[in-house]
Amino acid sequence: MNIDMNTRARPADPTPCVIESRVKGVRLHMMREVRDARGDLCAAEVGRDVPFLVRRSFMIYNVPSAETRGEHAHRVCAQFLMAVRGSVRVLADDGSQREEFCLDRPNLGLYLPPMIWGIQHGYSHDGVLLALASDLYDPADYIRDYAQFLAAVRAGKDAA
Repeated sequence: MNIDMNTRARPADPTPCVIESRVKGVRLHMMREVRDARGDLCAAEVGRDVPFLVRRSFMIYNVPSAETRGEHAHRVCAQFLMAVRGSVRVLADDGSQREEFCLDRPNLGLYLPPMIWGIQHGYSHDGVLLALASDLYDPADYIRDYAQFLAAVRAGKDAA
């Protein structure tokens, strides 16, 4: 058997990296990649990269660049966002700190814990956002008004 060493899989970055955000609980994950002549591979492992059991997934695409998505928070559900094609900007807000992230390659994942206001905007013309969610869809879990979100954040801090 003849093995061409140039076509063997080699990790581009064997060590995943997690960057903590100034927004409470939000983390940017740079996941491991394997690159070779056949194409690139990036894996997101539940429990290692995705910090929850995935109960739902959905994709957002064909978003006109001037439009925004999200504009809500979840009371219980956590999300892990990845731009599997193109790019998208994500604003994360915990009620006192905000930070914007550019998801512009498939090996970047953004963890949004519950009670983080999230806005996705600036989709590239070919942008596809994959969202992994910790919970099944429940309309009661959504906070869609920013003033109500801020009130809920304040109430949570007062209860602590």
